[in-house]
Amino acid sequence: MANIRIANAPCSWGVLEFKGLSGEGVAYGQMLDELRDTGYVGTELGDWGYMPIESAALRDELENRNLAMVGAFVPVALKYSDVHASGEADALKVARLLAAVRNTGKSAQLPFVILADANGTDPVRTQNAGRIIPEMGLSLAEWKTFAGGAERIARAVRDATGLPAVFHHHCAGYVETPEEIARFLEMTDPDLLGLVFDTGHYLFGSGSVDGQRILDGLDRFGERVLHMHFKDCHPQIASQARAEGWDYFTAVQHGVFCELGLGSVPFATVAEWLRMRDYRAWIVVEQDVLPGMGSPKASAQRNRDYLRTISL
Repeated sequence: MANIRIANAPCSWGVLEFKGLSGEGVAYGQMLDELRDTGYVGTELGDWGYMPIESAALRDELENRNLAMVGAFVPVALKYSDVHASGEADALKVARLLAAVRNTGKSAQLPFVILADANGTDPVRTQNAGRIIPEMGLSLAEWKTFAGGAERIARAVRDATGLPAVFHHHCAGYVETPEEIARFLEMTDPDLLGLVFDTGHYLFGSGSVDGQRILDGLDRFGERVLHMHFKDCHPQIASQARAEGWDYFTAVQHGVFCELGLGSVPFATVAEWLRMRDYRAWIVVEQDVLPGMGSPKASAQRNRDYLRTISL
């Protein structure tokens, strides 16, 4: 699988997009050093302003560590039409920075603008992450607004920078369950928006702990998958979160997204699925933790070592 390269992301060091999280953060220089030292060759950007936002400075940070910029997460509350313009502005700001620092050359891949809902902001969706029922979803009118906003932003990014956009399904947002992913993809243009398939969010969002759900999802949505996030989901913690009614952040705090190989995601089979379909893009390891949780460098090393055992 020489055409697949392995990246990591600031979220594995507790640098998450959610506002108001407490806990000691990790400086970007330390994060990038540890990411490189544990065997990864690419990174996502993280929150706007976490890494340098001046292109020459960011390029220097990446080139000094021989790292590629893979993409950047852009959350927008797409349910609300009055935030689409500001969401577009945010996405364009990020896209221009990505375009300025992208790798060049024959084998270089364009970085992605990774569009997502403003996850963790709706109290019902946040409280019920991992056990969403249809009654908690969007109305038809809201779906049209949501999908239309996503297409608007993706089109603006493509027209202004030439960069592709992908959508990230995510727990505690309005596109979490397999049926919600299907609805979103049905309502959006595949030429504008691909899909980020996040194994951990998919399994937790499916309401199951059965790793076969991952393969079912890849078979179902594979034609739209342009980018992969490798994240594991711990079955006992996921089950406890559902049984005890934990909200999304409590589940994350308890380690629902564990180190690779310790949960239910069948990564070896997922890797074979990718190989059979000649996947030639990035795999980004993400072990979502809250600020100050765990030992990110040691976890990043164990996650990279685990992937080598399945020939990645």
